[in-house]
Amino acid sequence: MSEYIPSPTGWVAEQVELYEGSGGKEGTTLRGMPVIIVTNRGRRTGATRKTPLMRVADGANYVLVASRGGAPTHPVWYYNLKADPSVEIRDGTEVTAMRVREVDDASERARLWALSVEAYPPYDEYQEKTDRTIPVFLAEPV
Repeated sequence: MSEYIPSPTGWVAEQVELYEGSGGKEGTTLRGMPVIIVTNRGRRTGATRKTPLMRVADGANYVLVASRGGAPTHPVWYYNLKADPSVEIRDGTEVTAMRVREVDDASERARLWALSVEAYPPYDEYQEKTDRTIPVFLAEPV
């Protein structure tokens, strides 16, 4: 990948630095829940971007929820994944090349949303806070 540009959001940059700097042995939780690091390419800069997301596993796949805490707009990484679906996911010490797709099928999305809420219950509150439908991606090994 290209040059890494840390997030301008302080806690995000710090979480990624701790997680990656320890080889996936530290910084693996947020609010007491497990997190993964999603590495993708910025659609405007072409730079490498890294985002900690709540860990929602579905077998060998991961569910990526673009909640942004229930904000009215999608997180920036949503647009990056739409532009380039190739990502790497670090789950602890394991790093896997994956490809993402936004889940449009209603029944598949409902199943993955339920799995996501089970892993991180505040997702339901986030959906109630916003008028947008929070996007769900499925990351699958390449």
